[in-house]
Amino acid sequence: MMVKGTWCEDSYRSDESGRFLRDETVFRGRVVSPPAPGRFHLYVSYACPWAHRTLIMRRLKGLESRVSLSVVDPHMGRDGWFFSERGTPDPIHEARFLREVYRAAVPDYTGRVTVPLLWDREEGTILNNESRLIVRLFDHDFGGGGPDFCPPELHQQVEATLDALYDPINNGVYRAGFATSQEAYDEAIETLFAALEHWEGILGRQRFLCGDRITEADWAMFTTLYRFDPVYSVHFKCSRKRLVDHPHLTRYMRELYAVPGVAGTCRMDHIREHYYRSHPFLNPSGIVAAQPDRDFLQG
Repeated sequence: MMVKGTWCEDSYRSDESGRFLRDETVFRGRVVSPPAPGRFHLYVSYACPWAHRTLIMRRLKGLESRVSLSVVDPHMGRDGWFFSERGTPDPIHEARFLREVYRAAVPDYTGRVTVPLLWDREEGTILNNESRLIVRLFDHDFGGGGPDFCPPELHQQVEATLDALYDPINNGVYRAGFATSQEAYDEAIETLFAALEHWEGILGRQRFLCGDRITEADWAMFTTLYRFDPVYSVHFKCSRKRLVDHPHLTRYMRELYAVPGVAGTCRMDHIREHYYRSHPFLNPSGIVAAQPDRDFLQG
C-alpha cells in the first residue's frame, strides 16, 4: 500500500481475533453519458478475481475497442503489482509499477494499490477502482452492446445477491486463507461452505443465481468458483469439499465458462503463479501446487 504517496511493504490486516480485514476501495466515480471511445483505460491482473469480472464484462459488452487495457505481471512481490513482458505495458504513464499510476492520480495517495483500476485519460485521474462498480459502469453506462446483466426488473435481486455472495464466498476464501488464528479460520470455513451449500441448493432448482438468465451476480460468483479447486482449496485451505463435489455449482460454473468470449479472459497460468508465489507468508517455498488431475471444466 501507499501512505501519503510513499510505498510501504505493509502486510494484510487482521483484527484482534485473527480475522482478515479488507480495506475499502477509494475511487468510486461514475459517468453521466457514454464516454467517447478511447477515453478510459483499464488496468487488470488476469490472476485477480475482482479484476477478472471487469474483463468479462468488457468482453461481453463489446467494449474492447472502446476501453483499452493493461495487464500486470502475475507475480505480486515486495513492490506490488508491476508491468512486464508477461502482461501488457502501461501506454499512458509508461509506469514500471502500478503504484506509479495511483501516484499520478493523487500524489499523496494513502491506500491499497489494487486492480482493477479504470483511468480517465480526459481528466487525467482514476475514475474508479471498485470492481463491482466498474462492472455496472460497463454494463449500463459505456454504450456497449450485448445483453443487460442487471435489467430493471431484476435490479433489487441482483444487488441483494451480490451482497449475499461478497462476505461468505468472494471475500470468504480470503478470510479463510489469510486468517491468523484457528478460530478465525474455522469461522470463515463454516460460513464459506454453508453459503456454497445454499447456492448448490438454489442451482439445483434454477439455472442461474437470479433465475433463468445470467446477471452480474453470476459473473461475481464465477470468478471465485473458477479458482476454487486449482487454488483456493489448497492454498487458502478451503479444503472441506472441492467444487467438483458440488454437482450443481460445477454444472453452473462450466456453463458460464462456455459463454462465448469468457474463456478468453481466463488465464489459469497467471492465476496459479500469482497465488502460490505471491504470498510467502503462506507458501515460503513458492512451489506451485500440482494441477488437479480431473479437468474441472470438462468433467
